Amino acid sequence: MAKQSIGIGLMGLGVVGGQVAKVLSEKTAILAEQVGCPLILRKIKVLPSDLARPQARRMEPRLFSTDEDEFFAEPGIDIVIEAIGGESPALEYLKRAISGGKHVVTSNKEVIAKHGVELLSLAQQHKVGLHYEASVGGGIPLIAPFQHSLVANRVSGIYAIINGTTNYILTRMAREGIDFASALKKAQEFGYAEANPENDIEGIDATYKLAILTSLAFNCQVRPDDIYCEGISRLGSRDFRYAQELGFAIKLLAIAKQGDKSVEVRVHPVFIPEESLLAKVEGVYNAVLVEGDLVGKVLFFGEGAGALPTSSAVIADTIEAAQDVMLGGEGRVRWKLSSDKTIKPMAEIETRYYLRVTVADRAGVLAQISKVLGDDQISISSVIQKEADSVAQTAELVIMTHPAKEEAMQKALKELSHLSVVKEISNFVRVEA
Repeated sequence: MAKQSIGIGLMGLGVVGGQVAKVLSEKTAILAEQVGCPLILRKIKVLPSDLARPQARRMEPRLFSTDEDEFFAEPGIDIVIEAIGGESPALEYLKRAISGGKHVVTSNKEVIAKHGVELLSLAQQHKVGLHYEASVGGGIPLIAPFQHSLVANRVSGIYAIINGTTNYILTRMAREGIDFASALKKAQEFGYAEANPENDIEGIDATYKLAILTSLAFNCQVRPDDIYCEGISRLGSRDFRYAQELGFAIKLLAIAKQGDKSVEVRVHPVFIPEESLLAKVEGVYNAVLVEGDLVGKVLFFGEGAGALPTSSAVIADTIEAAQDVMLGGEGRVRWKLSSDKTIKPMAEIETRYYLRVTVADRAGVLAQISKVLGDDQISISSVIQKEADSVAQTAELVIMTHPAKEEAMQKALKELSHLSVVKEISNFVRVEA
């Protein structure tokens, strides 16, 4: 006998959870048409503080529970939507839901990045689905294309701007010539950055998302700890001015490249040519450029965060899960992993570099710097003298290199810092041409 309705249990009533609850309440007819029966919100697990939210006041009090045991004991729940965020207790709740035979939907990038393989195995064991489209890119369709549309391709590279907060900050710095602290303050004032923005500005959020995308695209398990991560806080307004003069933009890029036996994964600021597609992605927008052997280059673009786009992906996953329930499906596992790939050490990465160095303003300085770089097999592409301080008798050099190994560059930076003529290595940024 066909089901007359499908029960939904929602965990969390924050920004995303509240919008999901609103969509489930206001779009009942549209969702029922997609599934073949109504989706009924049966119980919402909340914190006591959530009950004061405007969305909670508009809903029936009987729907809410602050007790997890009461939530999981609610009869008739077929699908659990997790919108709590963070690793714990979200991971424990997801495991409990799956073990109880319920399909689950989550937007939790940290849990999927760290425990996705474990949860998918558990879902397969209990013959239910695990849906996580909203964990990367908010409303931008990314997970489904990797699971379906791109499976015939050998994906060779992923280049992604996948954190709207950092992209907004970098856009303000580039447009207005302001420093990092001022741009961060503006992002916080407009609600684009949290009071504690560490996960965003230090690249941690992007590593979670890259771990998920890379594991899917390259069919190998990539953990967040495998990814080299560097944030944007040491970038200065001068770096943006010099980048523009040289024909580049600065972005926090999540990069993954696949070789025959290794995978390269890293998150850090980069110089990219100003005519490139990713250089034109501004503000809070995200973009993911994928290179496949059949499809060529494909760009996914849109708002990567926020209640509306994220809830769009969550509801889409919920509809898919509901359709599986209606058809008696057990949820297909779409994360096939092989173990023949290794993570390429950051020391072996090869790229170009931008250096900004404050030096003594006297003859022979460039020769000493060139010797250090040359001894480490680093070839200079160009050198430009910029700011000069007649009082301190210092000058600022901007150096662009040809491709070199990261290990060699790190060694050279240490050696340069010990030269008496080098007052400060103000910054260095990798270049992706």
